[in-house]
Amino acid sequence: MPRKLQSGERLRPVDLAREHGLSTQAVRNYEEAGILPAAGRTAHGYRTYTALHAGALRAFLALVPGHGHQAAASIMRAVNRGAHEEAFRLIDESHAQLLDDRGTLQAVESALRDLEPTGAAAPPAPESEPAAGSARTTRSQPAGMSGPGGTFIGPLAGKLGIRPATLRKWERAGLVRPRRDPLTGYRVYDDADVRDARLAHQLRRGGYPLERIAPLIAQVRSAGGLEPLEGALQDWHGRLSARGRALLAGAAELEAYLRARRRADGSGCA
Repeated sequence: MPRKLQSGERLRPVDLAREHGLSTQAVRNYEEAGILPAAGRTAHGYRTYTALHAGALRAFLALVPGHGHQAAASIMRAVNRGAHEEAFRLIDESHAQLLDDRGTLQAVESALRDLEPTGAAAPPAPESEPAAGSARTTRSQPAGMSGPGGTFIGPLAGKLGIRPATLRKWERAGLVRPRRDPLTGYRVYDDADVRDARLAHQLRRGGYPLERIAPLIAQVRSAGGLEPLEGALQDWHGRLSARGRALLAGAAELEAYLRARRRADGSGCA
């Protein structure tokens, strides 16, 4: 627990650093980045800090877990130059992002509830693309069209809001397994492929790398249900809850710093 500092007490960089296990260079870097107010100087040019600087450092470090380093730094810079509305807007953006991420998690869980057990065999591995210049590649795929019993890559990519190249990348990673139209050679995504693509898209939005998504989707295909993802979903819920708590903790420290700045401004102290 930090010791209570007296108003006007002068602190060295090491005093601020020691409380948080930082290096004195890190404290100086934070000041130079505008995260801390400008330090005073002794007659010999040494930096001196006050309780206000200590409060700024506590606020910044408390903001980082919920907002991330870059956003937390931007919030502190805005506060230190008196641009409070900008700081509050940045804080609102982090809360909005958390709300959006919660919506993403709900969408993933909804997508998984739509999965139905199926005993059908896996579709065959996609054949190679039609050779360049062959008769099957002289026609371009009609925009917005679906093939018999499925949809083409363009319409599916548009529906998900991603590029067709992303779907091809997911195919190489084993996330989706479209069949090929025997006449045109185009990829055709049936209902199960669309479901897998939607699930992959939601998991990617949730921050999961491809190498973690592929085995999860493979397990869901074989099990035909939610069980393989329960651990990942619980972890996701936990991370969102931790971010929510961190946003609250950061807000408390920032409010304390804002009050300290008001007191300093009123007393004429640095």
